[in-house]
Amino acid sequence: MAANSDGQVVKDVGKWEWSELWKKEDWWAIWLGFFILLVGAVLYFPQAGAMKSKLMDIETKYSQAAQRTDKFKTIAWYQLYDAKKGVKANSIPAGKFMSTFSKKTHGWSTNPMDAFFMSKEKADAKKAKGVAKYDKAKVAEGEAMALAVAAEAAAEAAGFSDAALNGEAKASIAAWRDAHLAASNAKKKTKAKPYNQIGWLIFLGASFALFFGIGMKAMGKDFGKFVIGFVFVFLVALLAYLASSQATMKHYGIGYAAWAIFFGMLISNTVGTPEWAKPAVQTEYYIKTGLVLLGAKILFEKIITIGTAGIFVAWVVTPTVWFVTYWFGQKVIKMPSKRLNATICSDMSVCGVSAAIATAAACKAKKEELTLAVGLSLVFTSIMMIVMPAVIKATFPVDKQLILGGAWMGGTIDATGAVAAAGAFLGEKALYVAATIKMIQNVLIGVIAFFVALYFTTRVEAAETGHKVGAIEIWYRFPKFVLGFIGASIIFSLIYTSFNSQVGGLGPAMIDQGVIKGMSDLFRGWFFCLSFVSIGLATNFRELKEHLVGGKPFILYVFGQSFNLMLTLVVAYIMFYVVFPELTATI
Repeated sequence: MAANSDGQVVKDVGKWEWSELWKKEDWWAIWLGFFILLVGAVLYFPQAGAMKSKLMDIETKYSQAAQRTDKFKTIAWYQLYDAKKGVKANSIPAGKFMSTFSKKTHGWSTNPMDAFFMSKEKADAKKAKGVAKYDKAKVAEGEAMALAVAAEAAAEAAGFSDAALNGEAKASIAAWRDAHLAASNAKKKTKAKPYNQIGWLIFLGASFALFFGIGMKAMGKDFGKFVIGFVFVFLVALLAYLASSQATMKHYGIGYAAWAIFFGMLISNTVGTPEWAKPAVQTEYYIKTGLVLLGAKILFEKIITIGTAGIFVAWVVTPTVWFVTYWFGQKVIKMPSKRLNATICSDMSVCGVSAAIATAAACKAKKEELTLAVGLSLVFTSIMMIVMPAVIKATFPVDKQLILGGAWMGGTIDATGAVAAAGAFLGEKALYVAATIKMIQNVLIGVIAFFVALYFTTRVEAAETGHKVGAIEIWYRFPKFVLGFIGASIIFSLIYTSFNSQVGGLGPAMIDQGVIKGMSDLFRGWFFCLSFVSIGLATNFRELKEHLVGGKPFILYVFGQSFNLMLTLVVAYIMFYVVFPELTATI
């Protein structure tokens, strides 16, 4: 497969050669991603026996009380859930080392140095302040727990046959769970310890340079020049994390992605990206590796737990929105570039930047088109994650805020992290529903990439050139890293199911709280940040100007997201409250 000579195009074209397996970026993204996952498996899977023993003890303690009724989830059911959730494979010393090694900047308020260094005196003061808030939250949780216990006892005294008493018990337990979530968040702030992150960050940056540099060398690039340039890219990524960890920025949801692109574009459009840094400006290389890691997080057993309703919301609404928005772009506002149209549609309807990268590669979008799509996504994501919870709180009936609101946000907010943050604003149940639907939606990254490659290969380019292309061209065009994304999902879904078949909760303990949170997630955020920095450093406003003429990309995004918001809300209501109300009652 020979690379196209136009460096402005996100693609690989040509004929298949076996040397691609060690010479091409997509394949190196797969090898590097699977290397990280393999290391995680080696570290944590030997802990399976100990984790299984702990879970069996928990089952013995809580299981019988948790199953007293099927009318609602009892207090014992949640105690069983919490106890199992606390069983984590990454709690071993190796897991703590990986967490420290990959640590991003710490939170800070007025002094940026707090992000890197904190003395024992300051840590003790912060801890004391956190303890006071936690004590208050703990009292509120205890009061809510007492009300929940009383309400459940009243329902049980009636044999769980009184609908009104069952409803009161369910509402009281839900209030206790929200108080429990608030207390859990407050408890995290009581664990302040002194730290010095500077040495670890230097070690991490050097490790990343070597990690990605090996692939660059194999692909025929200059290893030394890449490493020198990577220092600059990593420092900008670090600056992005520093800005996003500031208290006010965290409150308003202005995350590292927005800062990474902003700082990168600020540099490229003022002093200019240094020539010596450009060998390390590798947008697709970083994010494709991160996307392979994301695949391991999309577990089929977890997807089906929310049932057909969630699957219908994600897998029917999303392609419908994509097709309608693409039609609107071509027929109504007449977007000059079909490739920009397709990239924006995927960005907006599937899951933001991840889908945009895959689609851009599949349809040969230009780099500036990808940048524009990503920029629109980040702006709207920041707004929606703040506005949507407020709208739901103000306008939705109380009994529908958590599930319907969670489903609405999960199906419309682009970024997975923003979805989780928005869901947490409403409560634990909303967080669960929103995150699960977004996970279901993420499965479509590979599906959309395949069909975009198919359409652009057989229809768009055939019309542009006047020549039909063979079916094999679809393989040439298809972003190969998506194979790693799908493969990781299948492999870890099977492993997850295998663990869970031994004892309930072993899958989450070994995969979610082991390979994923103890390895994959630790590095995926960094890889995405490096990619966003690269997007900014490679973007010049003059190159974007032609795509902004008439405001068509903005109009397209606003139309598509508005349609997405309306359709997702309607379908979520129908699925959760009309077609599958029994499922909704069990969530």
